Amino acid sequence: MNLNWSETHLSLALQSAARASSDFDLNPEVKVPDAPLRPAGVLAAFHADDGRLVLTKRASGLRHHPGQIALPGGKVDPGDVDAAAAALREAQEEVALDPAQVRVLGCLPPHRTVTGFSITPVIAIIDGPFTPIPEPGEVQEVFHLPFRHISNPACYRVESRRWRGGWRSYYAAPFGPYYLWGATARILMGLAERMNA
Repeated sequence: MNLNWSETHLSLALQSAARASSDFDLNPEVKVPDAPLRPAGVLAAFHADDGRLVLTKRASGLRHHPGQIALPGGKVDPGDVDAAAAALREAQEEVALDPAQVRVLGCLPPHRTVTGFSITPVIAIIDGPFTPIPEPGEVQEVFHLPFRHISNPACYRVESRRWRGGWRSYYAAPFGPYYLWGATARILMGLAERMNA
């Protein structure tokens, strides 16, 4: 179902009950490591005028998820009050998004990654004009995806690839030249499902 852009869709989605997600959701045969998770926050920031979502293509030299499509964000630092503060700080560092023009609507349940992070997705609105400036050491490109793609569960599909000697299944939602997949696709698919419930 293609939803027209409305901040109300996001607000209502945040009110519905949902469980935490994981990179292991589609791979129940994989033994989940018993290790402490590092907290992180990512910012799903939608433009107030038309619902475009800000996404980045990560720099190829990064240690975690190089070259992948991602929401701005990163690990929670000691100076961050919570995951939302980390997401806002990282978005300012990565794409020059001023926290003063961001309205946080709420958070989705955490998502566990295979790389040992517990990511809190922070859902927000960008008020006013915003021209992103990518931080060269972390971000190769900043782009936007339309709300109709992000909010439509039919745009998400299951794909598989070889991983650590076996096959790993994951969600993907490609759009033009952008291959949205893995944790970012799983997080956004969860949001789409809640908006269409």
